[in-house]
Amino acid sequence: MNKLNEVLKKKNIKPIKYQKKSNVTIIETREDKYVYKNTKIDQKVLEYLKSRNFDYIPLFLESKEFQLNKYIKALNIPDEKKILDLAKIMGLLHSKTTFYTMVDNDEYIKLYEDLDGNLNYLYNYYTDLINVAESKVYPSPSEQLLSANISIIYNTISDCKKRLEHYHHLIKNKTRKRNVIMHGNINLSHFIESEKPYLISWDKAKIGSPVFDMYKLYRYHALDFDFISILKKYESVYPFTKDEKVLFEILISMPELINLKGSEYDRCIIIDEMLEKIKRTKKIASPETSKER
Repeated sequence: MNKLNEVLKKKNIKPIKYQKKSNVTIIETREDKYVYKNTKIDQKVLEYLKSRNFDYIPLFLESKEFQLNKYIKALNIPDEKKILDLAKIMGLLHSKTTFYTMVDNDEYIKLYEDLDGNLNYLYNYYTDLINVAESKVYPSPSEQLLSANISIIYNTISDCKKRLEHYHHLIKNKTRKRNVIMHGNINLSHFIESEKPYLISWDKAKIGSPVFDMYKLYRYHALDFDFISILKKYESVYPFTKDEKVLFEILISMPELINLKGSEYDRCIIIDEMLEKIKRTKKIASPETSKER
């Protein structure tokens, strides 16, 4: 806090109240509010964003040691519209920061092998759960629910395997990689619409594939919104390449590792949500939907 106090004093900011809110602190003065977050931002990321004229970020008073910026008052906008606006801004972020690098094919092969290993692990994980359930004379309601739907999970893993082989075919001779500045933790809580849109919380930003930002958004909001519309809005600004599209479909289609702890009610809810996500994802990744995007 000493460094924060030094910055506040240097900027002639005189706090009268501190309010802890989630992982940030709201600093109030008689005239303004400021947001403090005790995580720093990669300065190369900020410099590159500025050089590419991506100005949908807060004006940071400090970012090297921690994040400090003026409080941004959000407009009251429905989440259904806000998520589409976020998809557009994410597309602009990736469009404005795109660059290409030469890549050793070993990098793609490693990703292929990692995904294949994950799919094998998922198959074995769910097989173990089913073996335990079927060994019981009286399986629990959650075990019965899982057993009744295990073929859906197995079929999903099988479909991912087929997509993975197609992905391998697409990338096996690639020598260039498309890179962007990834926000790294993109979701609706890190997007503010004021007099203009703002992406906030940049401490996890890094260079990488645009696929992983969209995958992160999907993980947060797959059950909250019509994700086909979100993808269409994003790709109207920044279309995925063929191999990126297949990679995204693999990532979102992989069943999650469910943690069957808590009450039976909680367990059934977890399984129901996973099955609903598989159902929605199957529609997103269908050949018909994929062609429309």
